[in-house]
Formats: sequence, structure tokens, C-alpha cells
Amino acid sequence: MKSTMSKFFATAAMVAAPFMATTVIAEGHGDDLTYILVSHAPDSDSWWNTVKNGLALAGDQMDVTVEYRNPPTGDLADMARIIEQAAASQPDGIITTLADFDVLSGPLRAAVDQGIDVIIMNSGTPEQAREIGALMYVGQPEYDAGLAAGIRAKGDGVTSFVCVNHAISNTVVADRCVGFADGLGIELGNSMIDSGQDPAEVKNRVMAYLSANPETDAILTLGPTSADPTILAVEEMGIAGDIYFGTFDLGENIVAAIKDGTIQWGIDQQPFLQAYLPVVILANYDRFGVLPGNNINSGPGFVTADALEKVEEFAGEYR
Repeated sequence: MKSTMSKFFATAAMVAAPFMATTVIAEGHGDDLTYILVSHAPDSDSWWNTVKNGLALAGDQMDVTVEYRNPPTGDLADMARIIEQAAASQPDGIITTLADFDVLSGPLRAAVDQGIDVIIMNSGTPEQAREIGALMYVGQPEYDAGLAAGIRAKGDGVTSFVCVNHAISNTVVADRCVGFADGLGIELGNSMIDSGQDPAEVKNRVMAYLSANPETDAILTLGPTSADPTILAVEEMGIAGDIYFGTFDLGENIVAAIKDGTIQWGIDQQPFLQAYLPVVILANYDRFGVLPGNNINSGPGFVTADALEKVEEFAGEYR
């Protein structure tokens, strides 16, 4: 059995919310189980390729049909409509990020009320998952991950930092910056900047902040979208390897920067598992009625230069 990816446009039945969705299909037989993963990610965010790979592999292995849908620009109102449309198709389960509780909780509660099993992954919290009636949460506790990173950085002598937030509308992501500040034992204050997602703009804003605040000890980026342009920024400023630089998540450029000493560490939340495990859990729940008793923490794990072999081999694909 093979998994295929194809781009398709919303049909006339979906004109209420025009969007482009990437379908990751593993055609199941026998049970005819179908699961839809809805993410908040824009098409431009390559980090989610690992999620798609985890989804497709789990679909193959569990012999079920899986689909990946997302708002092309990352617009959360569009995402809410995509969830409504997914629920209207009556899948056996919906796996989704909960990037903004206020915007997305209504459609998700409605899906649960229709009898659709829901698992929250990646964004949101176990408490929010419980509140909407989801089966469980699979992801990284963001504040705890930021706190661990801050404690590590404090031990390395960091006393000030800038947090480059490319997902300012995803309120849970900001918990990484808050946790980092708390780990350092300082106030977050104005240390978090809204960088946007345009690579040139991210680079310019990082350079502007560091130029205006030359005493800054460290940089914290929250994923490849902000990390990749920030790597270019510190290289252009001639401070690559001199300024302390940590990041969330992995990608090819991040792994290369860890290897050459530009980045001290990357925090791996294992997005492959965030998509793979919910499919396995839902399929076994539908078939046998078995369900893990706890939420699952997929991260955090620190990746440093001395532990890169497997990560480097699979970066951007499974790591």
C-alpha cells in the first residue's frame, strides 16, 4: 500500500471558506476508517512536512485513510471553517492543533457533540483538550520546555535575551518565551518581538533589535520560520558563534547551524510523533476500544552538536 500527496482545491460545496488543502492519503480497507488532521500552519511553513510524513506512515501501517488540511495563509478563521467542513464529512476522528482556544473551541466542541473523536496535537494544552471533550493531547508542554531552556541558558551564563516570535497569534507558543524568561529568573518585558513570517522581515527585525540592544546575551527562536532568517542575520552582523543562540524545533538549516556552532541547541518536540501517534491511538480505539490513560508529551528534548547523527540523517523528514 502506498501513500500519495496531492494538492486539491475546495469544491463548490466548500465555497464558504476557500482554501487549499494538502491531502496525505493512505487508502484503508476493511474498517474504512478515516481520520482528518487539521493544522494551523500556512503552506509556506516547511516544518510541517515532518507532520505530514508521520501522518502518512501511520495511515499506511494502520490501514486507514488519512487527510491533511490547513489554511494556506495560516488564517485561524479559515482553520475554524476547515474544522467545520471536516466534521460535516463525518470522519471517524479529527486530529487538530488548538492554536487559539477562543477561535477553535466552538467548532471542535461541535464535532465532539456530533460523536466524532478528537485528539489535540502540537498546539493547545491538556486542560484545553479536556475542556472541549477531546480524547487526549499529544504534544510538548510549551511553558515547561521554555523553562528548561531558560534554566540551561542561565547555567551557561545568559542574563538577557531576545525571543523571536513568528507565530504571535498562536498564544500558546508565547509560553516558550515566558518559560525561558522564568528559567533565567528575569522578566520577559520587551524581550519578545513579533517578527512576522516573511524571511526578509524576520532578518531585518532581528538585526534592528540587536543593533538597538547590543548588550543582549542570547537569541531564542521558536522554529525554522524565525530561526533560518536569524541565522542569516547573525552571520551578516559577524556575530555567528559569538552570541548565544538556542531554538525550538529542527530543520536542515538549524541542524547545520548546530553543527557549525552558530546555534548551541535545538529543542525537538518530535512533530513526527505528534501526527503518527494520534492515528495509531484512534485506529486502536475504534477497533478494540483501548485508549492510553494519560496525555502524551512528545518533547522537549535538547539536540546538541554531539548528538546529531540520526537527527542530521532525518532532519526535515522525520525529525
